[in-house]
Amino acid sequence: MSLPTRDIIDTDVVIVGAGPAGLAAAIRLKQVAPALQVTVVEKSAEIGGHIISGAAMNPVGLDELLPDWRTQGAPVGPVVTKDTYHYLTATGDFALPSALVPPQMHVPGQVITSLGDLVKWLGEVAQGLGVEIYPMTAAVDLLLTPEGAVEGIVTGDLGRDRDGGEKGTFAPGIGLRAKYTLIGEGARGSLAKVLTERFGLGNDVDPQHFGLGIKEVWEIAADRHEPGRIDHYLGYPFDNRTQGGGFAYHAGNRRLYLGLVTHLSYADPTLSPFGEFQRFKAHPSLARLLEGATRLSYGARALTAGGLQSIPALAFPGGALIGCAAGFMNAAALKAIHSALRSGRVAGEEVARAIAAGRANDRIETLDESVRSSGIETELHAVRNVKPLWHRFGTLLGAALGGADLWAQHLLKVSPFGTLHIRQADAATLRPVGMPRIYPKPDGRLTFDKASSVYIANLSHDEDQPLHLRLSDPTVPLSATAPRYGAEPSPAYCPAGVYEVAEEAGKPVFRINAANCVHCKTCDIKDPAGNITWVPPEGGSGPNYTGM
Repeated sequence: MSLPTRDIIDTDVVIVGAGPAGLAAAIRLKQVAPALQVTVVEKSAEIGGHIISGAAMNPVGLDELLPDWRTQGAPVGPVVTKDTYHYLTATGDFALPSALVPPQMHVPGQVITSLGDLVKWLGEVAQGLGVEIYPMTAAVDLLLTPEGAVEGIVTGDLGRDRDGGEKGTFAPGIGLRAKYTLIGEGARGSLAKVLTERFGLGNDVDPQHFGLGIKEVWEIAADRHEPGRIDHYLGYPFDNRTQGGGFAYHAGNRRLYLGLVTHLSYADPTLSPFGEFQRFKAHPSLARLLEGATRLSYGARALTAGGLQSIPALAFPGGALIGCAAGFMNAAALKAIHSALRSGRVAGEEVARAIAAGRANDRIETLDESVRSSGIETELHAVRNVKPLWHRFGTLLGAALGGADLWAQHLLKVSPFGTLHIRQADAATLRPVGMPRIYPKPDGRLTFDKASSVYIANLSHDEDQPLHLRLSDPTVPLSATAPRYGAEPSPAYCPAGVYEVAEEAGKPVFRINAANCVHCKTCDIKDPAGNITWVPPEGGSGPNYTGM
């Protein structure tokens, strides 16, 4: 596209997103082709500011990218010493014998880390190799050649008011023109959505499926802290038809990483993933662990859960999707960091090879197979039926069948189910509500409200900037969605209090409190009318997570 009013800067490779995939690609490009100019744009104010993950990391991805990362001082926590899977009832806690847990669920040598801290360190490694990284820079559009291939990105304007006018601080975005563009925005990225539709990348696969992960970091009492211990939970607080699970990871310095993932295929429009997380923390097993503890931080982010059947084509004319923009999450084991690193590393190698051959802005035909054969496809193939079995049969029977499937594949090298599919997108699963769910009031000790939680996410949004949560039709929430389902679902599914139905002059009104947004993207995924579109706000806006 032509942008006569914008400056255009040329680079060899532009990467969108300074997450594990984007930084792995940047590092690998410089490792194999030091002369290449590699530019990374990151929308958060600081590298790692928008990153949130569990995170118990399989180290294999980092081993392959930077074999000496341990001696280089990568900021990882303890090696996992104990990994237990639990089934919770409302008051009970049943630990599964380790011998019954399929081998695919065990990860030898995994380490507990803050992914935010890790990507900060990876950013320093990348910059040390000569990579240019620009935080506070949102990628909002694509540069295209006359033939329609991608040749870079457009960064967002700074200093526009709510109505789009130029304020005194206005600075126009620029175009970054490159031979290849790698998209590592994470799950449900705005440019990845555009590219997937433009080039039909998802035409031959199942719809991508998602979960909403909510995480808190706590400082717990020393006598309850076991560095290296991780626990995964199924069952409570969810009913049998709602998939998801919790985790508690004992990091260093008395830190506990506590979270709950709610799969967004649930049916009840009044279900609140935030409310379910509060109920999870109030379970006796978790409440005992948090006795005398202090909550330090809060965050939320959508994650991919579709697995192998939902991975789109990666390469498009002029670039590729990498990391969770493509969806390499092993939802059964709740692991994705290593696959993000692998995809970025291999994509970097493929791009460097193409540029060395004198190519630019074409589709790298070998990229998809190279990324898949890095170990990603083998891993995801083994767990491909776990999510579909949960979805079809509910948590109890689905988890049992999923375990049997994993054991069959481990022992017999074949699945009795073949390959199962989920054809229905998450936005299409809601059903009219009978009795709305009512959640207990927070106690301010274990459980909290959204306002106090968002406060410790360190949000920063200029109130007078263009709205980044866009409604195709502002009347739909109250005129169509609420009557159809018995409740407008967005106030329930949003973990940050962005959406609310209030009353003015005796009439209901739909409000968007955009300054509360933690950029989780749930609204863009779960809105049943497809009426809400998340786009990047002004660069530097949003959460500024620490230690997540």
